[in-house]
Amino acid sequence: MAVRTLDDLIHDGVAGQRVFVRADLNVPVKDGVVGDDTRIRATLPSLHKLLEAGARVVVASHLGRPKGKVDAKYSLAPVAKRLGELLGRPVAFAPECLGPETESAVANLAEGSVLVLENLRFHAEEEKNDPAFAASLAALADVYVNDAFGTAHRAHASTVGMVPLVRSFGAGDLLRAELDHLRAVLDPKRPFLCLLGGAKVSDKLAVLEAMVKRADVVCVGGAMAYTFLCAQGKPVGASLVEADLVDDAKRVLAAAKAAKHKLLLPTDHVVAQKLEAGAASKTVIEIPDGWMGLDIGPATAKAFAAECARAKTIFWNGPMGVFEIDAFAKGTEAVARAVAASPGVSVVGGGDSLAAVNRIGVADRITHCSTGGGASLEFVEGRMLPGVAALEGAR
Repeated sequence: MAVRTLDDLIHDGVAGQRVFVRADLNVPVKDGVVGDDTRIRATLPSLHKLLEAGARVVVASHLGRPKGKVDAKYSLAPVAKRLGELLGRPVAFAPECLGPETESAVANLAEGSVLVLENLRFHAEEEKNDPAFAASLAALADVYVNDAFGTAHRAHASTVGMVPLVRSFGAGDLLRAELDHLRAVLDPKRPFLCLLGGAKVSDKLAVLEAMVKRADVVCVGGAMAYTFLCAQGKPVGASLVEADLVDDAKRVLAAAKAAKHKLLLPTDHVVAQKLEAGAASKTVIEIPDGWMGLDIGPATAKAFAAECARAKTIFWNGPMGVFEIDAFAKGTEAVARAVAASPGVSVVGGGDSLAAVNRIGVADRITHCSTGGGASLEFVEGRMLPGVAALEGAR
């Protein structure tokens, strides 16, 4: 079924209407200052369109994991301040996401103005998709716009429960762009390369199982690679291994072989005895006892880069090593450069992968940088995202 676009909603007329925008403003905040405003910037096009059309815009989001309780360090107040700076206009802030004071603030909101609600997850009912909580949010809206791809895989009150209770609803420009670009991964030009990294196989087992059947080549890096190397009987030293998933790793390896697709694992490693900045490190082919693999080695990075050069479609999610420490970031950075240099379609998702392409200044050479790591993984697995399903058959 079709999902109505922001342009569709604006065409119907939003001047003077209360437009509830579920955005993804889950950004790093330290000492009341926003660290990385990438996600805030990503939703600006939708907000500009609505404001120019005379909408009364109510922006809602979550921040962090406050576990259903008010926690000042997760307040969206600093985010509202930064949003105002980026929009170049005043942005009001409601210290609650519902209740009489919030209702009054929304009622008094002028056309072409913005109000940011306090963190939705200060209420446990948000993540529980509580019907009464969803109804309270819906009471603040005439029109609903979901522009939060990063939470589209969650069936929460603000992404699913409130939607059918609002007169009209649709997808924001950011959400629509995410879906359009990720569909290129579901129906890829070949060769199709999938690069997966990160700490745990358990986080990405489902996408691994899907990708070894669909992608021509799957390159696995990060700590998750050591569970696979363990499954092959290779020495992994003190590297992180999910022992309970070794059989699953064997099954994934067998599935890749049956599909006649390549699954490439690291052939050399940057290792250390301690996971800390300044620890002595070296590059090895076989990991010695007492040492742990913390990054792919240069030969592996070169092999992965060669696959990037051949690919016509690339999907990358997850770092190749402990990216936060410079000594173990080289593999991730090499892959980032290779993905950027690829002549084909490239889609990058996940916080550390995005941080890598931003850090080395190649983000503008990536076809699409996804704002949702978990959501992008579930989408490319072929699963329906609840937040998208709620918009289907929109009225």
